[in-house]
Amino acid sequence: MVMVLLQGQQHFVMDGEHFRIDAGDEESPAPRVFMLNIARACTVQFVNESTTPLRKVMISAPLPWIDRLIRSQPTSMPRLRAFFARHLATFDFAPSRHLTQIAEQILKPPAAMTGELLTLHRNSHAFDILCQACSILVQEETAPRQPTALGRRQGEKVRDYILAHACEGPTLERIARAVGISTSSIQRHFKERFGVTVSDFIRQERLETARAALERDGIPISQAAYLAGYRNPSSFTTAFKKAYGVSPKHRRA
Repeated sequence: MVMVLLQGQQHFVMDGEHFRIDAGDEESPAPRVFMLNIARACTVQFVNESTTPLRKVMISAPLPWIDRLIRSQPTSMPRLRAFFARHLATFDFAPSRHLTQIAEQILKPPAAMTGELLTLHRNSHAFDILCQACSILVQEETAPRQPTALGRRQGEKVRDYILAHACEGPTLERIARAVGISTSSIQRHFKERFGVTVSDFIRQERLETARAALERDGIPISQAAYLAGYRNPSSFTTAFKKAYGVSPKHRRA
């Protein structure tokens, strides 16, 4: 599966594993491409936590078709083969302007494209996106990169800003403007420095803020959910139990 998320946040759970993709809001969209290999039948649950309208393109390719494609090549690509061999393997990246435009053309096809022509139009663009995504996956370095001194400083600068503004749920674009670093550099340097994504770090900090408020002030669960950035208290409860092993009601003062 290849998802081109042009705007909004997507959160879903597969076989108990959480996946979150953040493409910004209407004012500051930050498109992301998310690849997910579903190698066997599994359960899926979508979690609606955002009021931002979703704009996305989903492309699915049957695993047997992909397997035949890989096996039919005289020299297969190890990176591609390894990705499609692992259940729930993921890869994401910021799309180029060209790839984003292709996704937009799927969502907004020319008026003349109807019937069979519309199907051909969408399929051809979907193959283009799939090809580009797999190409970027293959080119990605498999060895972990060691953060440079500059990268470490930039990662720490981003962390300090997040710690000061975590309760506000800052977007990547807002952080980039505040610290003077591009969104792509933020994501790369932060992950290299701290081993987690920016969005996961923000989520952890907001959960920790909610936990502290529950234990210190005994605030209602609904208010704790709001502090942690969840619109739905049940989604907050699920995330809290996963992080701390107990329900939030057992942590209230």
